[in-house]
Amino acid sequence: MEVLYKVSTMSEPLFITPEGTDRLIGLALDGLASPHTRRAYQAALDEFLTWSQGQQPSELCKALVNRYKAMLFEKELAPATINLRLAAVRRLAQEMADNGLLDASVASTISKVHGLRLYGVRIGRWLTSAGARQLLGIPDSGSVRGMRDRAILAVLLGCGLRRAEVAAVSVEQFRIVEDRWVIADLVGKHGRIRTVAVPIWAKAAVDEWCRAGSILAGRLFRQITKCAEVTGEGFTGQAVYDIVLAHARKVDPDVRPHDLRRSFARLAHEGHAPIEQLSMTLGHASIATTEKYIAAKQHFRVAPCDVLDLDISSPACQTAPAKITKD
Repeated sequence: MEVLYKVSTMSEPLFITPEGTDRLIGLALDGLASPHTRRAYQAALDEFLTWSQGQQPSELCKALVNRYKAMLFEKELAPATINLRLAAVRRLAQEMADNGLLDASVASTISKVHGLRLYGVRIGRWLTSAGARQLLGIPDSGSVRGMRDRAILAVLLGCGLRRAEVAAVSVEQFRIVEDRWVIADLVGKHGRIRTVAVPIWAKAAVDEWCRAGSILAGRLFRQITKCAEVTGEGFTGQAVYDIVLAHARKVDPDVRPHDLRRSFARLAHEGHAPIEQLSMTLGHASIATTEKYIAAKQHFRVAPCDVLDLDISSPACQTAPAKITKD
């Protein structure tokens, strides 16, 4: 078979078949715990290896990676997207060097191809309390599917879970601790384990779904057939994503599942929840992450522009000549 990819090694170039390309990607993905990171890195490496086939020369080296970076920049991708794809390529180069498929000095030079620097903090999207109540009222409470969807939205908005965590939660994790319901021993990002309090209204939505679906144990949220029969199969994060989009577009077409987690955090913070408790509930590694998450240090209801003594609609502003002062 003809060469599809050529790699620079200490000896002669090594020719990689499609099967070999899959092995290289496998090397790069080994050791990644997060399924989301694995999926994103695999897509990035598939793109890089396909793109590199048309390059002359196509040896994996710093010059090739710099051309790839320039191509990503020309496509006007978001800086975070460019940085993720370059991180995947750097990891590939390091794993190849560790396995004797690439000269260590070449891998070292590739590691110096940095991404784009990000400045500031991007603002998130949040629902107001009125918008959250509107969203919770959208699913049809008279159908089994509607009860399930409402329970999913209630857990997202009432507990601040990630969609993957919602998909994996089980009936057995609901317990009473200190006279209230909690979801115990949630395993979040990077293997962090936490326990999350459940509001009464969210627990009521979960109970309603359990009665309708005859769910007594195992995965809480499950698939429903077109005949409205609840199956024994579990849920995926993508299923939660699709459900949120189907209902949220009636409130705000730009809302995504993670925005419900942000909404939980923002509304709880505005309700004077201690930020230390909020950080533990969200499963963040530090309070600084939580502060960025909810824009705790920047306020918009009372903003700096509100104290400006300017009003272009006033008669004085329309008739008075402008005065210029010298510094």
